[in-house]
Amino acid sequence: MSIIECQLKDALELAYGKSLPERNRKEGIVPVYGSGGIGGYHSVPLVEGPGVIVGRKGTVGSVYFEKNDFFPIDTVYFVRPFLDKISLEYSYYLLKNLPLASLNSDAAVPGLNRDRAYSLPIRLPSSDQQSHIVKFLRSYDDLIENNRRRIQLLEESARLLYQEWFVHLRFPGHKQVKITDDVPEGWSKEPLENLLVLQRGFDLPVSKRIEGSVPIYASTGINGFHNVAKVKGPGVVTGRSGSLGTVMYVAKDYWPLNTTLWVKEFKKASPIFATYLLRAMKLEGYNGGAAVPTLNRNDVHKVDVLCPESKLMNEFEVQVENIFKQIDKLKEYNEKLAQARDLLLPKLMSGELTV
Repeated sequence: MSIIECQLKDALELAYGKSLPERNRKEGIVPVYGSGGIGGYHSVPLVEGPGVIVGRKGTVGSVYFEKNDFFPIDTVYFVRPFLDKISLEYSYYLLKNLPLASLNSDAAVPGLNRDRAYSLPIRLPSSDQQSHIVKFLRSYDDLIENNRRRIQLLEESARLLYQEWFVHLRFPGHKQVKITDDVPEGWSKEPLENLLVLQRGFDLPVSKRIEGSVPIYASTGINGFHNVAKVKGPGVVTGRSGSLGTVMYVAKDYWPLNTTLWVKEFKKASPIFATYLLRAMKLEGYNGGAAVPTLNRNDVHKVDVLCPESKLMNEFEVQVENIFKQIDKLKEYNEKLAQARDLLLPKLMSGELTV
């Protein structure tokens, strides 16, 4: 197998993205990429797809592959491969394997130093071998993507069931139930705090985290793992500071960070029902922070919500719990696929393993 030993600058260019403030974005389907991934959509692309995006500021060294046209903002680079040396897809896997996150050149705001990245030594196999490696790794990514789509469909079916029963009030037996002022007989309208109690999360600096399997939740999702849980699952977490509106159901024991609110007490609402109730409330609209978006739990506690009769809530819980079990299995399978792929990636890139 022919191998070329060279530097990254000999294989590709890391081109700068372009500033695109939210106020200048127009409604569309073009994904807008920042260093944390897709951060919105726009009507006009900057780059024709497919493409590879690399985090430059913020989440340094993150690497994304986008099949369609996209708009990379100024916190990222996008890749222009020298196609006589490297294919676009191979450059994606190559970049994922390089220690880009360690090439931070800014103490205040993390930033990927392009010159240091360009000087990294790389090994380039022949185009045929690159194709074989890409095909092998892509088989894992295709399975992961298919499972993600299945998860999205399952999540959507649960959301639609909630909407049908508890928003449009077309629940089982609704034709035989009298509705007065949009409240079905046997239901009530009362403050959220009568159904559940939200509590601020807990500090856990990165320096104090110990490797383990307990998920640590920040305002938008899992932020790492720890060896000890702070809260027993199942539970519900939402953003308190920084990013608002994301409501997450957590099946297992977990650690909610202080940028979140978690449901400390389920009074009338079950965990699954509470998840969809809070999502339907659109919590991002309760921002009480001037500089940093902040969700005030006391304000949310006072909001009047519909409380269904317990029998119907339990029926919803049973149906959606089965959906969530399928979702959990797919997520676990995806984690195993990603772990297997990530173990194979450096071996394929180094030539230790051939395909």
